[in-house]
Amino acid sequence: MVTWWGFGHSRGRRASAVAATFALIATGAACSSPEDQVPSIGYAIDNVVTTYNANTVDGAASGARQAFVRVLPGLSYIGPEGTALSDGDMGTATTVPGDTLTVGYRLNPDAVYSDGVPVTCDDLVLAWAASSGRFGQFRSASRAGYTDIDRVDCQPGSKDATVVFKPGRAYAEWPALFGATALMPSHVAGRVANVPDVVGAVSSGDPDAIGRLAEFWNNGWNLVPGQADPALFPSSGPYRLDSVGENGEVVLVANERWWGNSPGTERIVVWPKNSDLPSHLESSDLDVIDTAPGEIEGLSPGDGYDTTTAPGRSSEQLVLATTGVFASADARRAFASCVPRQRLFDEYGHPGFDKSSGLGSGVLDSRLAQQDMLIYPTAAGVADGRYREPDVDAARRSMDASGQGDVTVRIGYLAPDRRRADIVAAIAEACAPADITVEDAGSPDWTPGALGSGALDAVLAGTAGAQGAAGVDSLVTPAYSLATGNGTNLGGFVNGRVTEIADQLAVDTSDGSRLNLTTEAENILWSEMPTIPLFAAPRSISIAHGMHAAVPNSTIAGSGWNMDRWILLR
Repeated sequence: MVTWWGFGHSRGRRASAVAATFALIATGAACSSPEDQVPSIGYAIDNVVTTYNANTVDGAASGARQAFVRVLPGLSYIGPEGTALSDGDMGTATTVPGDTLTVGYRLNPDAVYSDGVPVTCDDLVLAWAASSGRFGQFRSASRAGYTDIDRVDCQPGSKDATVVFKPGRAYAEWPALFGATALMPSHVAGRVANVPDVVGAVSSGDPDAIGRLAEFWNNGWNLVPGQADPALFPSSGPYRLDSVGENGEVVLVANERWWGNSPGTERIVVWPKNSDLPSHLESSDLDVIDTAPGEIEGLSPGDGYDTTTAPGRSSEQLVLATTGVFASADARRAFASCVPRQRLFDEYGHPGFDKSSGLGSGVLDSRLAQQDMLIYPTAAGVADGRYREPDVDAARRSMDASGQGDVTVRIGYLAPDRRRADIVAAIAEACAPADITVEDAGSPDWTPGALGSGALDAVLAGTAGAQGAAGVDSLVTPAYSLATGNGTNLGGFVNGRVTEIADQLAVDTSDGSRLNLTTEAENILWSEMPTIPLFAAPRSISIAHGMHAAVPNSTIAGSGWNMDRWILLR
């Protein structure tokens, strides 16, 4: 058996180096006088935190992953490079030799929730059941990887589990499964849903029990300002949820039952974008600020911060509905013909930096491949320079072919967002000559379901429909966001071959196959136009002077990926 420590030896060495650096920083900080250390650190994110469960469709689009990455850890976490690294505090994962991919998981014997209940393989079973697609009652964000699992062998209450994949379905990115925020407390779901044996209910497929579990899993961990019943929100990490303020701020405090290294700082306050971040900046409440540049008016950290602006792993894009105005591919192509992608990149895609290659070096011409991937030039070549500049005549011809005259396109996003409002305004200006009226439908109450319900015609979002930090170093995540029936397929796009390609990319790691599959997918997608890629979404991360161990992370994990190591000295 081989224990994994990330996706490769080189990444494992880098992870070890990072850990060693943190240890040295913590040691140096510990030499300071106690009165020099700030007891509470403020962490600002450009999203809202409406649920404890980051695995639902709504949860994945929210800031739950950034808020609870060190509250609900898993067997891995996403590091700054965008790949999964093992989290030995939670346990180990080992592959078992054989023709079928089989992984043995051993949870840390000391792993226990903040309510005193042990972390067990029951939690892995619930995570798999919810995201496998086998039980339709769960509204999970993505089935990638979990749908390839045949079964999870688990004796209820055990620290050991054996995950057996389906024959021929050796999911290439299996180390990312059961990662940070994926393992929810199954004992809470079982108690509230009146399912005393979660493992037994899943194994037997009991429809009534599964239905009750799914109802709680979908909605029972929603967060309400002013309320945070510790019985519903136990933690398995170095921090636990203490309270949710009236402005939506999430207060985390050290988890007394945590078995690993104690957090560097006793208290972290996660401030969401709807909590008037500029006023909190003025009040010196914010010490780490992780947003898109230019997004929040008045949020301008000054000389007391070190600010890094760089392209992230998320792909800024327009996700189009496949009903209503955009029921036909002709209509979707008409809209793409007037979207000024080159102008949008020039004005919003590289604020404060210019790159000649790699992420952020130009207009994004692929939905699946990122600009620093070897296959990107070929995959992006499918676009052949099309849809860069507005083409009014082409837009009118395509709209006429759709059988529609003048149309109105409502573009939604999570407001307030000055950057996205400006992008929508630029699109409206470019599309008006083609008799396509664009309305800004940004709202502080935006939810992913608004697109499928007919309330919107398009969403301006990042990878997989996320509104804040998003993206990993993977072809699989964006591919599944276009797969039929996947939760993050917000526009409801249906194409059997694209779904097959997503499934193939999940298990085929050869460079040649991935190049061919991605290129084939882009040929379909530029024709069917379910989304319009714009640019690699830039991130702006500001860290207060005196902060130790804070490391920018322009991925779905956000810069709070290692918040338990943060120490702020004044």
